Amino acid sequence: MKILFAGTPEFARESLEALIVAGLRPALVLTQPDRPAGRGKQLAESPVKKFAQQHDIPVWQPATLKDSAAIAKLAAEKPDLIIVAAYGLLLPQAVLDIPRRGCVNVHASLLPRWRGASPIQAAILAGDTHTGVSLMQMEAGLDSGPVIATDTLPIEPDETAGSLHDRLAVLGGSLLVRTLPAILQGTRKAHPQNPRDVTFAGKIRTEDALLDWQQPAETNARKVRAYNPEPGAWFRFADERIKCWSAKNIEAAGHTPGTVIASGKDGIDVACSVGALRLTEVQRAGGRRVRGAELAAQLSLSGKRLL
Repeated sequence: MKILFAGTPEFARESLEALIVAGLRPALVLTQPDRPAGRGKQLAESPVKKFAQQHDIPVWQPATLKDSAAIAKLAAEKPDLIIVAAYGLLLPQAVLDIPRRGCVNVHASLLPRWRGASPIQAAILAGDTHTGVSLMQMEAGLDSGPVIATDTLPIEPDETAGSLHDRLAVLGGSLLVRTLPAILQGTRKAHPQNPRDVTFAGKIRTEDALLDWQQPAETNARKVRAYNPEPGAWFRFADERIKCWSAKNIEAAGHTPGTVIASGKDGIDVACSVGALRLTEVQRAGGRRVRGAELAAQLSLSGKRLL
């Protein structure tokens, strides 16, 4: 049977690799156009494109799949199935209708929880104790299609979005190759999502990662982990924006939120509405990541208010 694969970032590359290792080689890979990246803004190829080219799989990079020419090109491929993983382009109904077995999406949550663009970050922010991956039969709605299969893993207490992403990417590839034979044979049933359990995870904005000292320390600690590595949690001191890459909540009481109540070898302790957040790894603008103790030695912070 003929499989096409659509994906762009590292999360998708893991699924593509799993397919190739399992002998389920796609006939064509779709990925987003090369984008400027890095300080030099040089055009960069996606992880999926690089991997496909390394394995001599044809790559197509349309800017959209909504125009008639793109739809006609996909229809001419006569695929039995299109697998989608973090592709980043909308598949219109005309594309969803092309494959005989439809389009299957590898999604990094246990649907219907955390539909949308940032399910990994949302799970950490919410304090979920576990998450997983879902294989979903795609339809026109946002991650609303019936679920074919799921697999679960725990969220560790110190889990960052980066580490959770890597584990879910591997899990997604594994679930895909385990389930794909039954999907291709048409023997695997999909089950509708329960609308009462739906939650959404929208696109992340830089301002979402701003630490809020009026919130409990535990909430801010989750934010630090959820936005590591992108875009990085941050706060302001005077006119300077400083990122925080690692922190933990500690017990404290009786202090105005935002006040630095201790600053030394253990890090920088900032009062929150409940408890305090100990900043243990930080980064000034244009600088390198350093221990909180190093920033404490650079700046006179004790008793100061952070924004």
